[in-house]
Amino acid sequence: MSGRPPPAALRALNAMRGRVSITSRLTVLFALVSTVVLLALGTLIGGTVDRHFVELDVEALAGKLEQARRILERVKTEDGLPTASRRLDEALAGQRGLAVAVAAPDGRPLFATAGAEFPESLLSRATMAGDARPSRWRAGDGTPLRGISARVQSGIDGAPPMVVGVAMDISHHEHYMMNFRATLWTCMAFAALLSGFLGWLAARRGLAPLKAMKRKAENITARRLNARLAQDAVPVELADLAATLNDMLARLEESFRRLSDFSSDLAHEFRTPISNLMTQTQVTLSKPRQPDEYREVLASNVEEYERLSNMIADMLFIAKADEGRIVPTRERLDLARLVGDLVEFHRLAADEKGVVIESGGEGAIRGDPLMIRRAVGNLLSNAIRHAPPGGRVSVTIRHAAEGGTAIDVANTGEAIPEEHLPRLFDRFYRVDASRSGDGSRSGLGLAIVKSIAEAHGGNVAVTSDEGGTCFSLWVEPAA
Repeated sequence: MSGRPPPAALRALNAMRGRVSITSRLTVLFALVSTVVLLALGTLIGGTVDRHFVELDVEALAGKLEQARRILERVKTEDGLPTASRRLDEALAGQRGLAVAVAAPDGRPLFATAGAEFPESLLSRATMAGDARPSRWRAGDGTPLRGISARVQSGIDGAPPMVVGVAMDISHHEHYMMNFRATLWTCMAFAALLSGFLGWLAARRGLAPLKAMKRKAENITARRLNARLAQDAVPVELADLAATLNDMLARLEESFRRLSDFSSDLAHEFRTPISNLMTQTQVTLSKPRQPDEYREVLASNVEEYERLSNMIADMLFIAKADEGRIVPTRERLDLARLVGDLVEFHRLAADEKGVVIESGGEGAIRGDPLMIRRAVGNLLSNAIRHAPPGGRVSVTIRHAAEGGTAIDVANTGEAIPEEHLPRLFDRFYRVDASRSGDGSRSGLGLAIVKSIAEAHGGNVAVTSDEGGTCFSLWVEPAA
């Protein structure tokens, strides 16, 4: 059986990790970093103090070793060794915890203080320069000792050097270091806990602007999208986040406004044909009528149904375009030929109104022929409708400065007020609101043009002055 936890346990663990707050994570991280630093510092301090005691002990032992060296140098004959031993004993009298051992070159012990115990390894590695590395060991009764050794040349001519070992009881040092380390690590543990607590306070205070932003965001609803986060009241690190959230709120506010306007316009646009249908039907049913009268009412109703059907189809097209579900085919299109056909198709409507229509220029693009014809046709219909009697409508194909090909559809007439220009491509938007329910158009033509342009990777623009109005449809060039 595998030792891995079941998937449910893994999901629960991941969910638990995801619920850990930033404050908790920062607190744990701060505490871990502080603990590591304090542990390193405590180890360094403990090691430094211990080395200091070792240096003091070695210095004291070196002094006693030098004293033994001077005594042994005064020995001129072997008969003087007992006298040297007595002098050593007198020199060490009254010094508790100090042990000295002197051995002849052949290993025969010549002198040793009472209870002196030296490891064989310490005496065997003694040199003339003295052993700079102190050894530490415990006596038979458990007493901790530290000692050094050296080979000392006596005053006896031709005699080999003697081995001298000096050791001292370091019980007081060991006891002090034990208490010192206990106190040190206790302080370190307390400091680590204090660091964690201070880190928690610092994290809470540092994240206070985030909580303030959270409280501000909680008060933002669909009816209060005009609220904004104060960028100057947050730290520099959060200023970009606040700016991004404010931009998002601005986009949401604009989207909600457009959605609200769209819903209102949609209800208004549907109300007129439905009201007409209901009124005509109720009047017709109010009394018996001749078959010809019923046919006339049904024919009028069909016109309203067609208008509703076209409006619904246009709305579905725009909705699909907004969701990126409109994928145009890519065919090479000769714009001069396409525009010429559309001009001839709309010439009758232009002649009835007394409007002169003309076209010029040439170019080619890769696009969906039906969609491009629809976009240019909508622009032509719009231009003819708004051109005054005796006016002029022109369609110009040109190479755009930003690359690609542009189709300009211009008409003479009154200038459109500047405040209306940015919204001309919105759904159901009309400059003259009094004509919104005349039944002649749905108010979706320019919105469809924009959707088709964007589906082809292009864009639309409009300019208007006293000379007239010009709509520009830009698309990418043919490959």
